[in-house]
Amino acid sequence: MAIPFRYIAKIGVYLLKQHLTGVRRYPLVLMMEPLFRCNLACAGCGKIDYPDHILNKRLSVEDALRSVDECGAPVVVVAGGEPLLHKELPQIVEGVVARRKFAIVCTNALLLAKKIDHFKPSPYFTWSIHLDGDKEMHDRAVCQDGVYERAVEAIKLAKSKGFRVTTNSTFFSDADPERVAKFLDATTALGVDGMTLSPGYAYERAPDQTHFLNRTRTKELFRAILRRGRGGKAWDLTQSTLFMNFLAGNVSYRCTPWGMPLRTVFGWQRPCYLLGEGYVPTFKQLMEETDWDSYGVGNYEKCADCMVHSGFEATAVADSVRRPWRAAAVALFGVRTEGPMAPDVSLENQRPAEYVYDENIAKLSEIREHEAQQRAEQRSTAA
Repeated sequence: MAIPFRYIAKIGVYLLKQHLTGVRRYPLVLMMEPLFRCNLACAGCGKIDYPDHILNKRLSVEDALRSVDECGAPVVVVAGGEPLLHKELPQIVEGVVARRKFAIVCTNALLLAKKIDHFKPSPYFTWSIHLDGDKEMHDRAVCQDGVYERAVEAIKLAKSKGFRVTTNSTFFSDADPERVAKFLDATTALGVDGMTLSPGYAYERAPDQTHFLNRTRTKELFRAILRRGRGGKAWDLTQSTLFMNFLAGNVSYRCTPWGMPLRTVFGWQRPCYLLGEGYVPTFKQLMEETDWDSYGVGNYEKCADCMVHSGFEATAVADSVRRPWRAAAVALFGVRTEGPMAPDVSLENQRPAEYVYDENIAKLSEIREHEAQQRAEQRSTAA
């Protein structure tokens, strides 16, 4: 698996410290969305259908870096929306790198050629470029022709300038395992520094709700993909071996959503990257005031089909610390793709879904508008 030693060492020390000090819940990766606006309109995305006054919001450099310090996670993933639309993204990345934290910018790469000279190569900085399959698959996923070719050119450009470049790919229920395997072979041939794979995110607000994967289909799909790549050993995957083992149905995990907390223009999203069921202004409130036991597979209907990295990668990483022999076995022999699957978490006692997202956003917008009006009145009075 293509995880640099610098990452392994720094994150390993961080994890060991948490375990030795008995910390039960801690962040591993800070997910940051400094804006929602995007220059694509992907059918599987639930981030882009806000009104303009929300799409025009941006996290400032100060707020972004304050969140990095507040959270303390060793890795910061900047996504969106399309982060390259944020004019101050270079300063945010520079601030993360200066803190000796790993900055990963997830981008569709349409603006990379125009913006790349505003960034500097660093062992602490990675471009993560979206590629959801080969040319036909990717352009269909992003609902625009020609995007795959531009992304490939951006990968070549970034590599030529000395940047570390990985790809991230999301696959849905219509993915063909043979075709995906060939795509991974081709992506490897581009000379990328690694690849991440994930099942389709079940965003409530996504325009296309028909192609998200359930848990059984996820396991079947990833077994079929990994089988064509010697249990994943044929490709440089920048993910925990045990997370890939989980996707193939060989182990059953409970999610740890606090492992990848999300900071957006609304605040800290509760409880996780996928479910927006409330926002709080501080990371401390997120960790201490969220009823974590109310969420997750087996606890909440909305979570029933989830197997995505934002919920389970941190679980798998923690398991690799507790059971390093298990991680070593998968790394050595590859992910098992035949035989019985591990029993799944029971859904018998899950609570029914509550659809509160739009209501929460409406309330939050009212609060923010009132605060903005108060600040304007204060400035007018002071003048």
